[in-house]
Amino acid sequence: MSLIEVKGLKKSFGHLEVLKGVDLTVDQGERIAIIGGSGCGKSVFLRSLCLLEKPDAGQIRIDGQEITAAKGGQVDEIRRSMGMVFQKFHLFSEMDVMDNLCLAPTRILKMSREAAEQKAMELLSQVGLASRAHAWPTVLSGGQQQRIAICRCLMMEPKVLLFDEPTSALDPTMVGEVLAVIRMLAKRDLSMLIVTHEMNFAREVASRVLFFADGGIYEQGTPAEIFDAPKREKTISFINKIKYFSYEITRRDFDLMQMQGGIQNFGEKYGLDQKQSYRLQICCEELVYELLDRCYPNRDDVDLKLTVSHAEADGTTKIDISCGGVAFNPFEQEEEVLGVTVLKNMAQKLDYRHTDGRNQISIEL
Repeated sequence: MSLIEVKGLKKSFGHLEVLKGVDLTVDQGERIAIIGGSGCGKSVFLRSLCLLEKPDAGQIRIDGQEITAAKGGQVDEIRRSMGMVFQKFHLFSEMDVMDNLCLAPTRILKMSREAAEQKAMELLSQVGLASRAHAWPTVLSGGQQQRIAICRCLMMEPKVLLFDEPTSALDPTMVGEVLAVIRMLAKRDLSMLIVTHEMNFAREVASRVLFFADGGIYEQGTPAEIFDAPKREKTISFINKIKYFSYEITRRDFDLMQMQGGIQNFGEKYGLDQKQSYRLQICCEELVYELLDRCYPNRDDVDLKLTVSHAEADGTTKIDISCGGVAFNPFEQEEEVLGVTVLKNMAQKLDYRHTDGRNQISIEL
C-alpha cells in the first residue's frame, strides 16, 4: 500500500485555478522534492495534503485513510501521521524550547512528561541544540528556531514529513544548518515531501523531483532526469533559468529599430557585454532580412518569429527563428551574407529543419 495517494486534486481561489487535477502516489521511504516558479501551486498542494487548504475536488489517502472524506476528529487522527514544517517556524513564544517540544506528545499521545523530555533531549542533541533546551524562542536565531520546529514534528513520530520551503524565511547564513538537519533525516529513509527553491539540495536529497507548472505536475523524474536532462520546455527553462526576448514580424516593412532596441535591452538586463549585444544585433538583422528575401519573394505579409534566449546556468545564448514561406537553409548557400558568416564564426552549434511547412533555425552562441 502506498503511503500517500492523490487523485484528481483541484483547488481554486476565486477565478484562479491553482491545481487542475493533480495525481500522485508516494511510497514509504520516498524523498520527493517539489520545485517550480512562484505561484505555481507547490505550497497549496503540500498544504492540501493535510487539509490546511481544503481541496475543491479530488481524493487524498494517507496510509490508506481518505482524509478528504474524514469528519471532525477523524481528520485530526489522520493528520497525526504527518509532520508539517512551515516557512515561519510557528513556535509558541510564551513557552521555552522544552515546553514547545513536549506539549503535543503529552497532550495528544499521552506520553509522560519524563519520557517526552528524554525524547526531546535526544532530538535536540541530534540537531546540535541540547544547550538551548530551556531557551525562549525569541532569543534564538531563525536557523535555530527552524531546527526546533523540525524536532517538534519528530516528537510525534510522523510517517511522513512535509516541508514547506523551510529555508525561505532564513538569512542566507542560516540556510545551511537547516538543510544539514534535513539531509540527516534523509539518510534515515524517512518519507518526505519538500517544497524548495534550493536546487542543489533537491538534487542531493531527493529520490524523485516534481516540477510544478500549469496547475499540476508538469514533469517528474529522478534528480538526474530533471536537472541534467529535462524533456519539456518549461522544465528546461526553469532548470537553466532561461530568459527570453521574442519579436514577431508580420510585414516586410517591420520596425527594425524596435527589434534592435529590444535585443539591446535584453543584453543589458541579463549581463551580455556591449560587444556580444552588438554582434547579436548584427546577426539577427542580417539573418532576418535574408529569410524575408528568400522565403517570402514578392510578398509583403510574412510570419516570422525571432526568439533570443540566455541561460543563466551556463551562459549560453541562442537565436531561434521560425518562419513560413519557401524552404530555405541559410547555412548551405554558395554565397553567404555577412550575418551568416558572422554567425558561423560565433556559433557553437547551427541547426536547420523544415517541418510542417515552416523553416526552423536554431543557433547556439
